[in-house]
Amino acid sequence: MNKKRITALLTAAVTAAVTLAGCGGGASGSASSTGSTSGSTTGSTVSTSEVDAAKGTTLVYGSNDYTRINPAIDEHGEINLLLFDGLTAHDADNQVVPGLAESWDLDDATNTYTFHLRDGVKWHDGETFTADDVKFTIDAIQNPDNESEIASNYEDVKEIKVVDEKTISFTLEDKNVAFLEYMTIGILPKHLLEGKDMQTDEYFHAPVGTGPYKLQEWDEGQSITLVKNEDYYKGTPGIDTIVFKIVPDDNAKALQLKSGELDFAKITPKDAETFSGDEQYTVYDMKTADYRGILYNFNNEFWQKNKDVIPGINYGIDRKAMVDSVLLGEGEVAYGPLQRNIYNDEAVEHYDYNPEKAKEVIEAAGWTLGSDGIYEKGGEKLSFTINVMEGDQVRADLAAIASQQLAEIGVDAKSQVQSKIDWANQEAFLIGWGSPFDADDHTYKVFGTDKGSNYSGYSNSEVDQYLTEARQTDDTEARKAAYAKFQETLAADPAYTFFCYVDVDYVSNKNIQGISKDTILGHHGVGIFWNVSEWTVA
Repeated sequence: MNKKRITALLTAAVTAAVTLAGCGGGASGSASSTGSTSGSTTGSTVSTSEVDAAKGTTLVYGSNDYTRINPAIDEHGEINLLLFDGLTAHDADNQVVPGLAESWDLDDATNTYTFHLRDGVKWHDGETFTADDVKFTIDAIQNPDNESEIASNYEDVKEIKVVDEKTISFTLEDKNVAFLEYMTIGILPKHLLEGKDMQTDEYFHAPVGTGPYKLQEWDEGQSITLVKNEDYYKGTPGIDTIVFKIVPDDNAKALQLKSGELDFAKITPKDAETFSGDEQYTVYDMKTADYRGILYNFNNEFWQKNKDVIPGINYGIDRKAMVDSVLLGEGEVAYGPLQRNIYNDEAVEHYDYNPEKAKEVIEAAGWTLGSDGIYEKGGEKLSFTINVMEGDQVRADLAAIASQQLAEIGVDAKSQVQSKIDWANQEAFLIGWGSPFDADDHTYKVFGTDKGSNYSGYSNSEVDQYLTEARQTDDTEARKAAYAKFQETLAADPAYTFFCYVDVDYVSNKNIQGISKDTILGHHGVGIFWNVSEWTVA
């Protein structure tokens, strides 16, 4: 992967990271029946009468910041689930169910999916949703000029045919059993975006969707206010107004929950403990498919020369200590990307903590322990920096512990929290990934050569082969065998040093009802709002 390409990919990554890393503060309130949505309207999708009508129940959510809202380009925006719908959706068990498409057919002989769209679905501005909007959205994702980080999900779509306003077909180059999964992507309005810049257009600061909520006001760096969509196809949502209050720091979210400025937020395990047993709040300890670890930048000269020491680094990490001290036991030791998936292979190399083995691997790669306790070779120290984006205390703590543990085996791994990351030139990053959905998601596009979310520049032809084999068969045993080979190859040639899977703690005002506590969430704990239209404030 060339430097221009990795810079483009990592620019997309930092957009997603800022989306989830936040700055500022502002709007306050509490879950009640007297919330207000007054203020200047960023877009033209909500009238004054609608704002007046929306006065009623309000939920204030402690959110990280957004630089834009664009489901076709950026993958991880929690707010997307409130504003947009896909042709398909997920239920409480993360299974694919109908969304904007009420049904679909598959012609196995031609790998053609035909979707039948619902009648009467309207965009927030009152225009009719049609199959042309669907084609426009997937065309935009596929267009390389738009640099979508999810483009790999649709790379095998060779033809999109609008049959009529309510029918659209997709013909694939080959079988992709995760295709229905990827049609959960939020659909964008052609009539507002045709011919516009898909990275920078002002629409992405005043988005119009078909989802359960409409954007009413965006006070940059402070809050994003949404009001319910009275015409939502699943029925009018139960909460009138939802405010995404921008809170830059995990610890600040806990403080604002206690002060009543927030009604709902995701906080650290340590902070969640302080709410346990308090009758004013409900604590949700939820499982995720979200893991943490070190991403190595293989476009950096250091790792191009020294990739063979990564297995040694892996042996030098005491993951159990991380789970116990940082997560307070709310998580599990990580050794691969599919541990909370049906295709996980328990038999792969786990890289269990073994400091002596770590040193053996490093020394076998030609490094000699220096007088200062750090390995060196050819006048160069075994030294690199693990970057962490500010605002995520858990990642910062994990990086600090990793630094201490690696120092004990002769590796100088400095941890550094930064507000801005030099993505193309950095040595390593404290990464987070994970999907509770089909195994193809967050593997093919993360570890496949030159794929949309491969921010490390990792490339292994066997990994590419096995991931392709796995997505092209619907035979469970064949997929299991392909994913086993993928995991074995990845363990032998590591892209990351895996740390742990993180559970996630949400705390809410006790008056909020309808949250699905047993749903396994995804990266950054995203997915909590999957059924937000059914939530209420008592």
